Parts: sequence; structure tokens; C-alpha cells
Amino acid sequence: MGGYTVAFLTTFKQGEYFMTVSSITRRRMIGGLAAGVGASSVISSDAFIGSARAQSAQKTFVLVPGAFYGAWSWRRVSDRLVKQGHRVYPLTLTGLAERSHLLSKDINLDTHIADIANIVEWEDLTDICLVAHSYAGYPASGALERIGNRVSSIVWVDALKPADGQSFRDQVPFQMEEGAISRPAPKALPPTAFNDPKDVAWVLSKVTPQPIGTWLQPVKLSGAREKVAKKTYIRLPKFQLAALDKAFADCKADKSWTAIENTTSGHSVMIAEPDWLTDLLLQAA
Repeated sequence: MGGYTVAFLTTFKQGEYFMTVSSITRRRMIGGLAAGVGASSVISSDAFIGSARAQSAQKTFVLVPGAFYGAWSWRRVSDRLVKQGHRVYPLTLTGLAERSHLLSKDINLDTHIADIANIVEWEDLTDICLVAHSYAGYPASGALERIGNRVSSIVWVDALKPADGQSFRDQVPFQMEEGAISRPAPKALPPTAFNDPKDVAWVLSKVTPQPIGTWLQPVKLSGAREKVAKKTYIRLPKFQLAALDKAFADCKADKSWTAIENTTSGHSVMIAEPDWLTDLLLQAA
């Protein structure tokens, strides 16, 4: 699912994984993360962001892209966070984007889990806000088993929320060609993906094939994700996918999560609405 989590709509068989946003006005969202309200309610992003702007302490963000994407997808958000004095580590997972020359049959979910854990350990990062987009909910969940003690908050941006033993393919079924080592990058985007045609052109010029082993290997979890002190889930219902709807519903029902819904952006909110997401991350961290 990267920039586009996988909704294998019949019109997007070639690996177009995108999430859509249903329509609820932001003012209908209630709650207050800064006040410590449980995530069993949907938070107002307006109130949430207003509180974020009052914060100034330096924070550390590790930003993990979804399928087909690389660190480039976080550029607009990371630039804004850095400008405000925060430490930001946008990742490109092995086999994608500027690391696409490493694509091979040997890349699996463990590879991407190690990508996340290694940057944290080698850079001696602590008190991290770990941000996962789309497919990245899988490797980020796995990485927390190793680096959970260094993470103080997580933000799942329209990201999958797997259970122990699940694979991406379990939640987002797809057909495979025998012997294939990757899923083709999208050649087109759904109409709801972006409002600006320039964004569409830019994204299509950057996406690269997804190593297929990352979608086939089950994740091993023991509950580290749920032990993180501060947890936020952002749903972008313009991208329609049952697995994301379930993740959002689960988070709304769980008082340890804060649930937020943005009905104006497509699946790649970091590209479409970087100011909104930047402010929200500062509050969620």
C-alpha cells in the first residue's frame, strides 16, 4: 500500500493501491488529544492542530512510506518539520525509490522491519514519534517489537494495523504472477487521489515496483505496538479499503488510541495537505 494502500478495485489491477475518503465534516469530530481524551471518539482536527501550534519543544520523527513510495513522499512534511526545528528521518525502504537498485527476490517484511529498526539504533534515536503510512503499518508494527522502548508515540496515517501472524496479502488479497519478485508501480491514479494534476504527474514519475516478499511474509507481534504511550490513527476515507475501515473502527473503540478522520484529502495526505498533516503530527508526537 504505499502511497497507495491496496484496494484492488477492478479498475486498478496493476497494483494501484490507493485509499479514499468518505465525507464527514471535521467539525463533527469531537474530543481533545491534548486533554488526554481516549481514542474511543473521533478527534476534531481543528482543535487538535490548534493545540499543536502552541508546542515548541524539539521532537524526533521517523517517517515510513507506504508501498511504491520512498522518502520523497514525505518531503513536504519533513521540510516543514525541519524548518520548525525538529529532527526528521524520512525513510526509503529497501528495493524502492533511490534504493530500487537493490530490488531482489530476497527482500521480505523482515528486511523492511530492519530498515526501520536500524535507523533508530544506529542514529541512537530515543523519544521518537514513529509515523507509518499505508503498507508501512506492517513493518512499523514489526519494528516496534525491537525498538518499542525508544518510541514515545506512533501515528498510523491511513495505515494497516495487522494482528500477529497476518500478512499484507491476508488483508489485501491480490493475484501473483509465478516467479514475480515485485508488484508493478501504478501507471495511473484514481480521480480522488489528488486535486492538483501536478501532484499526479510528480507521484507517477517517482513510484517504483514493490518487493512482493514484503506482502507475503506474516508479521510476528507480541503487543509492543499497543504498549506505546501515545497512539493516533488518521483515516482518509476517500481511499476505500475494508482493512482500513476496520483499523479505524478498532481505534475509535480503544481508549488508548486517538482517532482522527480527514475527509478532504486522498490517501497521500502528506503530499496533498502537508500543512494539515505537519500540524497534526506535532500534536500527536
